[in-house]
Amino acid sequence: MARWLLIATIAAELAFAQDGANADPQKQVLVLYSTRRDAQIAVIGDHELPTLLEQRLSTGLDYYSEFIDQARFSQIDYQRAFRDFLRLKYEGKTFDLVIAMGDLPYEFVDAYRGALFKDAPVVFFTGRSSPRRIANSTGVSIELNLKDTIELAAALQPDLQHVFVISGAEGTNRAYETAARTEFRPFEPRLDFTYLSGLPTSDLEARLAALPERSMVYYLVVDRDGANQNFNPLDYVNRVVEVSSAPVYCWVDSAMNRGILGGSLKDQVAQARTVGALAARILNGEAADSIPVSAPDLNVKQVDWRQLRRWGISEARVPPGVLVRFKEPSPWDRYKSYILSAAALVLAQSVLIAALLVQRERRRRAETRLRASEEKLRTSYNRIRDLGVRLLDAQEGERSRIARELHDDIGQKMAVLTIDLQLLSQAAGAERPLEADRLAVGALNRAHAVSKSVRALSHQLHPPNLRLIGLVPALSGFQREISTDTATVTFSHDQVPAALPSELTLCLFRIAQEAVRNAITHGGAREVSIRLIGTETDLTLTIADNGAGFDTEARHPGLGLVSMSERAAQIGGALHIQSKRGAGTQVEVNVPLHSESMKANSVI
Repeated sequence: MARWLLIATIAAELAFAQDGANADPQKQVLVLYSTRRDAQIAVIGDHELPTLLEQRLSTGLDYYSEFIDQARFSQIDYQRAFRDFLRLKYEGKTFDLVIAMGDLPYEFVDAYRGALFKDAPVVFFTGRSSPRRIANSTGVSIELNLKDTIELAAALQPDLQHVFVISGAEGTNRAYETAARTEFRPFEPRLDFTYLSGLPTSDLEARLAALPERSMVYYLVVDRDGANQNFNPLDYVNRVVEVSSAPVYCWVDSAMNRGILGGSLKDQVAQARTVGALAARILNGEAADSIPVSAPDLNVKQVDWRQLRRWGISEARVPPGVLVRFKEPSPWDRYKSYILSAAALVLAQSVLIAALLVQRERRRRAETRLRASEEKLRTSYNRIRDLGVRLLDAQEGERSRIARELHDDIGQKMAVLTIDLQLLSQAAGAERPLEADRLAVGALNRAHAVSKSVRALSHQLHPPNLRLIGLVPALSGFQREISTDTATVTFSHDQVPAALPSELTLCLFRIAQEAVRNAITHGGAREVSIRLIGTETDLTLTIADNGAGFDTEARHPGLGLVSMSERAAQIGGALHIQSKRGAGTQVEVNVPLHSESMKANSVI
């Protein structure tokens, strides 16, 4: 009996040993990173990769990860030392798969594969668009995408003008800066880029605290600053956000929930899972060379709703398809109106009842005084406006009278004098000396000049054809009269109504006349343009010159500017003057075509 029991025990042990021999061995996987051990991609990768592989493999998994110092990778002695370290650490172990998470690990595997990993298949992740494939390998190729974050920021901040790009002093950080300069070049015509690269942290914080308006901050990566201090790149985001006086954006999703506003962010969990899916296929028997290199879009445009509120950016500006995160309202946000209403009711019932009668009486007195003051101001304003209109009307009347006097009296007398002098100069007589002929001809020429000046002055004081032929022909004639060899005046018009009220015609002509003379006489302008543009609702007159200009804030307005402003107000329009010293002047008058003042002054 005992002998049979012994035989059965031995048989069971042999069967157990045979089953263990037939069982699939543990899969050996080594992952190489080119980051610090506490970098987010390494933390995510060491969490996601083992979990995904264990779910998809029918065997056990031995998972290992190592980290390359990218700052020293360019040194051949470091590469050899790292190679020797891996050889000693994993001596006697055969890897079923090597995963290279980055360009530097991929270069290392390519260089030392024969000495370390023999014929182990390789899965790589690279930022190159067309990576060179080594034998028995496949991977994921994702180009760095920085420009989409700029486009998102421009949509959220329509008045964006300045972009401040932050990167560190470490070599890889400089590579990110180089890539950024290349991607941002198409934006340079409309945005001003400043690269804050490799600065000491104290200097960088001082710059960020005093950024100009209409700015954004683009955080690339900082491993080491200009003072040779090493940092965790994600911890550095917190420092940047705390001191920045403008919204901060980034390109990787690990920076979310650290105070950045958002960006087109690379999903590092998706990156790890994409690599893990390829690794599981190879470990399950597929040949690496048979799997094409994939290039999925791992970037997700997203914003932090809390940061939108912090920087006063309306959620309506968020483009369609952009993910809005952290929007869950707090209890205060949910019940704020109820809390405030209850508190207000309690306070109001305890305070307002006692003070209601007193406040009502004070309010009545204040309203009475305010109405009296408003009435006085309104009366004074109306008197001033009426006086201004009367003065302008009187000025136009006096100009008209003087123009008629010049034309009808002095002009006619000058015409008669010119005719007499012409007859005198043509009279023949041998007894008249040559000197008398010369004087007669000179007097005739001067009479012609005086007559021409009188006629031009009469037209300038009161153009006789303004009310007859309209504003456009009158301005055309004025443009021809005022143009000289030293000052060129151009006139253009578009969609100007043929029939305009006489008051509007006169006021716009006077404004153009005053503005052009000011530009030539006081501004020394050599080029002056007059533009008259009409629409269905309004009419816009613009006079621009390249003269000396003036400081509109420091200078007290002269009578000419006051006169133009009063004329614009008289026809219900608005006068705008833009000028800087050395940059010329632009005078713009916008007049509605259907205002009450227009109706009152229209011609039937």
